[in-house]
Amino acid sequence: MPQAPENTGFEEEGSANAQRGHRLIASYVKRLGNGPGVYRMLDAQGAVLYVGKARSLKKRVSSYAKPTGHSARIGRMIANTASMMFLSTETETEALLLEQNLIKQLKPRYNVLLRDDKSFPNILIPKDHAFPAIKKHRGMKREKGDYFGPFASAGAVNRTLNQLQKAFLLRNCTDSMFESRTRPCLQYQIKRCSAPCVGRISQADYASDLADARRFLEGRTTTVQADLAAQMQAASEAMEFERAAALRDRIHALTHVQSTQGVNPAGVREADVIALHQAEGQACVEVFFIRANQNWGNRAYFPRLSAGTEPGEVLEAFITQFYANKTPPRQLLLSHPVDNTDLVTEALCAALGKKVELLVPQRGEKATLVEAAMRNAREALARKMAESASQARLLDGLAKAFDLDGPPQRIEVYDNSHIQGTNAVGGMIVAGPEGFLKSHYRKFNIRSKEITPGDDFGMMREVLERRFTRLLKEDPERASDAWPDLLLIDGGPGQVSAVEAVMKELGVDDIAIVGVAKGLERDAGKEEFHRPGARPMALPHRDPVLYFIQRLRDEAHRYAIGAHRAKRSKAISATPLDDVPGVGATRKRALLSHFGSAKAVSRAGLQDLQAVDGISAALAETIYAHFHEKG
Repeated sequence: MPQAPENTGFEEEGSANAQRGHRLIASYVKRLGNGPGVYRMLDAQGAVLYVGKARSLKKRVSSYAKPTGHSARIGRMIANTASMMFLSTETETEALLLEQNLIKQLKPRYNVLLRDDKSFPNILIPKDHAFPAIKKHRGMKREKGDYFGPFASAGAVNRTLNQLQKAFLLRNCTDSMFESRTRPCLQYQIKRCSAPCVGRISQADYASDLADARRFLEGRTTTVQADLAAQMQAASEAMEFERAAALRDRIHALTHVQSTQGVNPAGVREADVIALHQAEGQACVEVFFIRANQNWGNRAYFPRLSAGTEPGEVLEAFITQFYANKTPPRQLLLSHPVDNTDLVTEALCAALGKKVELLVPQRGEKATLVEAAMRNAREALARKMAESASQARLLDGLAKAFDLDGPPQRIEVYDNSHIQGTNAVGGMIVAGPEGFLKSHYRKFNIRSKEITPGDDFGMMREVLERRFTRLLKEDPERASDAWPDLLLIDGGPGQVSAVEAVMKELGVDDIAIVGVAKGLERDAGKEEFHRPGARPMALPHRDPVLYFIQRLRDEAHRYAIGAHRAKRSKAISATPLDDVPGVGATRKRALLSHFGSAKAVSRAGLQDLQAVDGISAALAETIYAHFHEKG
């Protein structure tokens, strides 16, 4: 997929300061070719207003040069255009992919922007083990094995794994734990695993159970359940009642998986159902994931768009951005036809390597699925709009409580976490009109050696220095929405003074700072609020704004503690082998398994190191030199 860093390959033409709007755009048209490409429209400050693609740059840009005939949205965009940039491409498909890369990178005001594009979890059955585990997997599919998914959420995967373990007794432990067991673990005692680690099941029988699990995940559920029913009947006739009861429990578990997956369409084997609902300038796109004739969950998205954007444009932008880092299914069932259907289809086919169909069903089972997705989209958008209205009232109340210029659009909340100064971490969470912005959260490992362990003031100073030094470097003109309107600090006047000093040193003195202290009795509801140059204040005990601030502080506390625990856990499991070049996780396990400890590895000779599986003569020399070199 083509990538275009800022300004690379683009040609920006002059006369930006001489005129703007449709006259400026008209001046570009005569210099453009008829080939495909991508264009950017920029305002007087150089901020990107819009990124678009075109089969013919000349024809598409000339449509903006007309003084009339545009929607209100397009008219505003044209009026604000002060310069343009262009990049020619070989094909229109390349232009489409490049357009979506740039939209994600630049986040233009007038484009449809998918704000949540993280990967989805799958179920993985590895192929590199005699007794493979069944486990959840998210991210790149580098490990060899069978992947089943995607599932809409980690919760959907966990529920399915939970029932599959009951049904097929497959292990879910790590390979290192499997190899170190000498007796069955608790999973065996509660009938969730057949204990292959200690030989309670043969490799052939385990493989048979694994094959049944694969068939079930592939959608061949009827065959699996029929086989289990036949085995149960045979066990019952042979008076093996314990085995018959176990098989009965498996059948019940499989039935539970099917019932919790909701709609299981018989005529749709593999598809994503995508429905769009728009209201009051906002949109919700609901996606159902149909795999192996089963509904593997759904998810709602709320793309950012400007008023007047048509459904076809919204869905085209959503689909191209959504599948930029995901494998598309064989069919997309849509609520509306997309703009440039042939182009989107070509891009999806290239990504999958097979034919992909875009359908807008009007009747039958597929239409029923789309209607269900549309109903969910309507309900999700109604909930989102109600939550946004409530959030807006809280932000307005926050502005009034602390005498801000207006409701804050970006609140940054800071907290530190450590144990007697060890593994110290600073956490920053972000909230705004749409609630918590979790993709904007940041953690800061405290690096300074000059900070006394446990010095909360010093830690807070370091966190704020690093945060705003970087922000000033990346956006000195403060043109982006990455700058906060309000800083909430977990602490009293000391922390507020430390933060105020840092901000003054950096020349940033127009961001409101509020410290949230627990008060004399340290009870929730009796918080004191500290601001630079103002007396401490409190809010009424039942004030919704007070509850809102408590939620913000608690979220920052949760995030900082989580980051601290992760750092501490990593430090506990660290070994001297982590610093040896060329020794990754697999070779580290091999060395520890062979020698028993990192200390024994450090004392081993060259010949002993070479005797370890996977350790070459060159790597053995590297390891030996790492532990024995002087100075």
